[in-house]
Amino acid sequence: MGDSRGGCCPPMDLFRSEPMQLVQLIIPIESARLTVSYLGDLGLLQFKDLNSEKSPFQRTYAGQIKKCGEMARTLRFFKEQMLKAGLSPSAKSLAETDVDVDDLEVKLGELEAELIEMNANGEKLQHSYNELVEYKIVLKKAGDFFPSAQQSATAQRREMGSSQMGEESIETPLLQEQETSADLSKQVKLGLITGLVPRGKSIAFERILFRATRGNVFLKQVPIEAPVTDPVTGEKMEKNVFMVFYSGERAKNKILKICDAFGANRYPFSEDHGKQALMIHEVSGKISDLKSTIDAGSLHRDYLLRTIGDQFDQWNLKVKKEKSIYHTLNMLSLDVTKKCLVAEAWGPVFATKQIQEALQRASVDSNSQVGAILQVLHTRELPPTYFCTNKFTAAFQEIVDAYGVAKYQEANPGVYTIVTFPFLFAVMFGDWGHGICLLLATLILIVREKKLSSQKLGDITEMTFGGRYVIMMMSLFSIYTGFIYNECFSVALDLFGPSAYACRDLSCRDAYSIGLIKVRDTYPFGVDPAWHGSRTELPFLNSLKMKMSILLGVAQMNLGIILSYCNAIFFGNSLNIWFQFIPQMIFLNSLFGYLSVLIILKWYTGSQADLYHIMIYMFLSPTDELGDNQLFPGQKKAQLVLLLLALVSVPWMLLPKPFLLKRQHENRRQGQSYAQVQTTDETLHSEANHDSHGHDHEEFEFSEVFVHQLIHTIEFVLGAVSNTASYLRLWALSLAHSQLSIVFYEKVLLLAWGYDNIVILIVGIIIFIFATVGVLLIMETLSAFLHALRLHWVEFQNKFYEGDGYKFYPFSFAMIEDEDD
Repeated sequence: MGDSRGGCCPPMDLFRSEPMQLVQLIIPIESARLTVSYLGDLGLLQFKDLNSEKSPFQRTYAGQIKKCGEMARTLRFFKEQMLKAGLSPSAKSLAETDVDVDDLEVKLGELEAELIEMNANGEKLQHSYNELVEYKIVLKKAGDFFPSAQQSATAQRREMGSSQMGEESIETPLLQEQETSADLSKQVKLGLITGLVPRGKSIAFERILFRATRGNVFLKQVPIEAPVTDPVTGEKMEKNVFMVFYSGERAKNKILKICDAFGANRYPFSEDHGKQALMIHEVSGKISDLKSTIDAGSLHRDYLLRTIGDQFDQWNLKVKKEKSIYHTLNMLSLDVTKKCLVAEAWGPVFATKQIQEALQRASVDSNSQVGAILQVLHTRELPPTYFCTNKFTAAFQEIVDAYGVAKYQEANPGVYTIVTFPFLFAVMFGDWGHGICLLLATLILIVREKKLSSQKLGDITEMTFGGRYVIMMMSLFSIYTGFIYNECFSVALDLFGPSAYACRDLSCRDAYSIGLIKVRDTYPFGVDPAWHGSRTELPFLNSLKMKMSILLGVAQMNLGIILSYCNAIFFGNSLNIWFQFIPQMIFLNSLFGYLSVLIILKWYTGSQADLYHIMIYMFLSPTDELGDNQLFPGQKKAQLVLLLLALVSVPWMLLPKPFLLKRQHENRRQGQSYAQVQTTDETLHSEANHDSHGHDHEEFEFSEVFVHQLIHTIEFVLGAVSNTASYLRLWALSLAHSQLSIVFYEKVLLLAWGYDNIVILIVGIIIFIFATVGVLLIMETLSAFLHALRLHWVEFQNKFYEGDGYKFYPFSFAMIEDEDD
C-alpha cells in the first residue's frame, strides 16, 4: 500500500486514497504466463482468488509450483554450502538475463548432484585422514611406552638381584629352581588393545574397565598435547591414548564393548619395534597423499561454489518470480471453453492505460492470435486502500497504519502526521543541543541509505533505519522548540541578544526574578535567559509549557472534528454533519475552546486572573460576579451562553440521529427516498457486505442504534475532558526532560569540573556523555515518541478515523525482491 512500486504513480494525494476499480481480465492460455509476468513487473494489480474453494493440490498449476519449490530447495542447499565455505553470492549477478526455467531446472539438478557427490567424497576422505592422524599418534605414544617399560623392568630386576645376593642360604638354589619351573608353567600371553578416548571420559572409562574385569587388566593412558579432530563427529576434542593389557577372550569382549560405549576409537598395534617403525612410515605416506587429495578436492569444490555464487541471485530471483507467477495463475479461473483464463483484480484508476499496454505487449511477445481483454466491473464491494507514498512519507503512513488502515477514500491522518507528530514530540523533547545530536545520528543513516538498504540489518537497526526521516523531522522540530525554550543541554544561552532584564541592585545578583527590572527590549526569540533557574522555572516556564499543551491539544482535537466533517461531506452523510460535527464543535469549544481564548487573553493583557477559578465556577456558580478574574467586558454573559450551548449539544448529539435513521429505514422499506437524508457511501458498503451474505432485508433495530448513539455521545463528552487532560503529558515530559538535563549537567559535569583533578574531570565527562546518550537521547526519545504516538492514535484520530479498511497488496516483483529467503 505504501510506495510507488511500479514507479508510475501520479502526483501524490495523501489526503484520500487512490481511486480504485475492479477489472476483469480474459487472457488466452498461451499468453497467460507472459501476461502475468508483465503485470508483475508493473506491480499495480491485486488479484482476487477465484478458486478459493479448491485446495492447493487441485489447482491447475500445482505441478509447476512443486517444480519451483524443488528448485528453491536446491538453491537453499547451495546457499548453505556457500555459507559453510565462507563464500557469499556475488553482487554482479543482479542483472537479470533470460533464463529458461526448464534449462535452469536441469542445470540446478546437475550442480546439486555434483556437489552432493563431492561432499560425500570429501567426507570420506576427511574421515580417513582423521583416522590416520589418530592412528599415527597411537603408534608414536604406544611405541614410546614399551622401551620405557623394558628399561624400568630391567632396572627392577637388577635391584632385586643385588638385594638377594647377601641373603643366600643352603636352600636358595633349590627354591629358585622350584620358582622358575613354576613360573614357566604358569606363563600366559597377554592381549593388547590401543586407541584414543575423549579426555573428559577417561576417568569413567578407567573405572568401568576395572569394575567390569574385576581389576584383571592393566591400563595405561597418555594425554595428547593438542586437540585432534574426531573421525566420527568431525569436531576437535582433547583425547588420551590408552593401552589395555588383558588376559582371556572374555575380558577382551568386555573391553571392546566398553570402548564402543565411551566412543573410544581403537587401532591395531604391533609389539614388534620394527613393524611399528614400518607402520608409522606407511601411515605418514598415506596422510600426505590424502592431504593432497583433500586440498585438490576442496579447491575444486570452492571453484564450483564460486561459479554458483556468480549466478545465485539471478537464479534465486528467477525461481521466486516463476513461483509467484504460477501462484497468481492458480487464482485465475478457466472459462467454459478451457482456452482462456479469467481474472479479477483491484487496481488504481490511473494505471488503466499501463495495464492495457502490458496486456498488448504480452500478446505480441507470446505470438498469441487473440489478445487479452480488460473490462471494468461495477461492484459495491469495498475496494482496498492504496496511498502512493515515497521514502519520506512512507514511514509516517506506517505510523497511521499501525493503528488501522484507512477505509477506502477516508480522510488520511498521515498528511497531518508529517507535521504534527514530530512537533508534539519536540514539545516534549525540546532541547536544541540534544536535537542536534539526534540530527547528526540520523544524517549518518540518510547519507548511507543506499548502502544500508541493501544490507541485512538487525531488528532494532532496521526499524530505526526505516524511520530515519521521521527521526530527522523530530530532531529538526526539537531544535526549533529548543530555541523557543532556550535550552541547550539545560543551559540558557544569549543567542539572540542580551537578556531584557538586569539586577536593580547588588542584592539580586544571585536571584532570577526577585529584584530584576526590564532594561532592554523584549528578548527577540524564545524564552529570556533570565527566566531560567530554580526560582522561576516552576512559576513561569512551566506555566508556559502547561498552557501551551492545552492550546495544542484543543487545536489538534478541533482538527480531528473538522476532518470528520470532511468525511461526512465526501461521503454525502448529512446526518453526521448536523448531528455529529456541529454539536461536537459546539461542546468542545464552549468549554475548552473558551479556556484556550482565556489563556491567550491572559498572556496578552498580563492579567493575574485565576483561570482555574473561572472554569470551576463557570459550572458551580455561573451567575456570580467574576471580580478580579474578569478578562474582557461581557465575560459573564458569554460564559452563560457557552455553558447553555454545551448543555444543549449533548442531547443534540444523542436524540435526533436514531429517530431520523429509523424514519429513513421506514421510507426505504416503502420505496421512498429523501434527498435531505441520503444513505452514505459507508452504508452502501455495509449493504453490499450484507448482500454478499444473503441479508438483503435485515431488520432495523432501533434499540441497538440508540444504544450505539448513547455510547458514542458519552464517549465524546467524557473524552473531550480526558483527552484535553491527556495533552498535559506534553508539559509533564518536557519538565522531566529539562530536569534530567539539569541533574546531569549540574550534578555530574559541573561537579567534576569543580575538582582540581584531571582524572575526576575525565571520568565526569565520560559519565555525562553516557548519561546524555543513554538516558536523554535514547530512553527519553523513545518515551516522547510513544507519548506522541498515543496522542495521535487516541486523542486525535478517534475524532474522525475509523481505520477499518484493508491494504492494497499488488502482485509485484519488486516486493518479491525485497523478501528474505
